[in-house]
Amino acid sequence: MLEVRNLNVWYGAAQALFDVSLQVAAGELVVLQGLNGAGKSTLLQAIMGMSPRTTGTISYQNKSIERWEPHRRALIGLGYVAEDRRLFTGLTVRENLHLAARGDVSAREAQVLRLFPALASMLDRPSSRMSGGEQQMLAIARTLMTGPKLLLLDEPCEGIAPMLVVAIRDTLLALKRDGMPMLVAEQNHILAAHADRVITLAAGRLGATVSP
Repeated sequence: MLEVRNLNVWYGAAQALFDVSLQVAAGELVVLQGLNGAGKSTLLQAIMGMSPRTTGTISYQNKSIERWEPHRRALIGLGYVAEDRRLFTGLTVRENLHLAARGDVSAREAQVLRLFPALASMLDRPSSRMSGGEQQMLAIARTLMTGPKLLLLDEPCEGIAPMLVVAIRDTLLALKRDGMPMLVAEQNHILAAHADRVITLAAGRLGATVSP
């Protein structure tokens, strides 16, 4: 479904990724593990077309997309949840959801509220007045409003309250059971135990790949 081959990324003269290759098949949960600065975020951003200079190939559903703009990659089904969430903090929860929606807005909203029922009581709340975990739920829900076919998630369970970590983990695992493929960058081992494969990244280079 998604295949990355010999991907290199530079920021100015500094190289951040070195010949990274990986695959995510239909229905798979692949976890990318590594410490801060290992290159996990850089890899996800490169897959979404957000890196300034890259070489290598990125294929999605047998289409070469490495030259495509980020919005075009999103339109064909790549859904990206950034580590910093990138919410419109001056807008309400409902407005954040509707701004991202494609297709039947009401049906999309009903779907994400089933997955994140805690958001139902916050629809008129500005996202600036949410906790970090609640904002993370909203960030994932907003991406789901686009109708993605594959999710790229950057540290979805990092730095939030343990109870909300459990809720987010369980929701992502429910999505996996429904067939949603995911590539998840994490360093806290929350999803690794449930992954089809765990890939390690250190200093921009791939290490071992294991099946939990």
